[in-house]
Amino acid sequence: MFPKVSVVVPIYKVEKYIHRCIASILEQTYTNLDIILVNDGSPDNCGKIIDEYARNDKRIQVVHKENGGLSDARNKGMEYATGDYTLFVDSDDWLERNMVEVLAKISLEHQADVVQSAFYYAYNDHLLYDNRYFSQNDPHVLLNKKELMYELVHNEKVKNFAWGKLFKTNLIKDLPFKKGVLFEDVFWAHLVMHRVNTYVISHRPMYYYLQRDESIVANYSLRNLDIIEGLKERHKFIEQYYDNLIDESFTVILTNCLINYNLLMMNRGIDENGICRKRIRSYIKMHYKEFLAAVKGNKEMKTQLLLFHIHPLVNLSFLAVRKISRKLKVLPQPDGFERKNLSFKV
Repeated sequence: MFPKVSVVVPIYKVEKYIHRCIASILEQTYTNLDIILVNDGSPDNCGKIIDEYARNDKRIQVVHKENGGLSDARNKGMEYATGDYTLFVDSDDWLERNMVEVLAKISLEHQADVVQSAFYYAYNDHLLYDNRYFSQNDPHVLLNKKELMYELVHNEKVKNFAWGKLFKTNLIKDLPFKKGVLFEDVFWAHLVMHRVNTYVISHRPMYYYLQRDESIVANYSLRNLDIIEGLKERHKFIEQYYDNLIDESFTVILTNCLINYNLLMMNRGIDENGICRKRIRSYIKMHYKEFLAAVKGNKEMKTQLLLFHIHPLVNLSFLAVRKISRKLKVLPQPDGFERKNLSFKV
């Protein structure tokens, strides 16, 4: 018999999406599943809905708890996980019917600690697949520890996301997610990957990552700054164990500092007296030499850093002009994704 796979699903205010998510798990061609549905104090009918599913399928365990956030819900779910493997699924997303089977077979074939599935960005009427590096029919890729950490820091071929990956349970059982933060995966993923010997990337998109119709500018909050703290925390780890990746890590931190500074400029009302902007600017100033050395081969980031150093508004103006130029096709558009139109709305 194939090994058991625990599927951990944190649930909060997703009554509109929960049936599709759970159905995609129950209908998996791989049936040896341990399905853990964690109701994170959801105020809607999600608790009743998952209780009904549990009554109809013995593979389901339901856990009800007070609201503590995504990290807390995942941690609680892991307390009940009994499978040899663990898969995290966010409750507004869904899976291809053979996803678990494909990932489990790849893991067994290569004795992989983690297998990463490709995914679709799922919009209301279309899907997007990131084909900048791989095509869907390309053979899967094996990474060793050093290659893996490099790709994780870049967050392009290897994503920080916990979802969409099949983990050996004993690899992550004692590594809880940090509570009370957004972008919890950034605080967690490098600790996991440090333990990995073999990591496999499958290019078949088998996970559907729902993109809700929400503007990042309109919904921006100070909690979004958690990603910078997560990257700083990871940077200390990189300095200790992977000093060859320090420049790459600094580049990622700088990129996120600039992005968040600009978003704070667009949402000045939430940043009282500009305190958060001042912190970011002070941090960049403090590490200016390190940042400059890190991006010396990256013309895009070097330009932004130099302009920001003159004044943040100079860089913001540069980005605005560039955006307009691209719309007018004066500048080339960045590489795009493969689009698949849907005959139905998700």
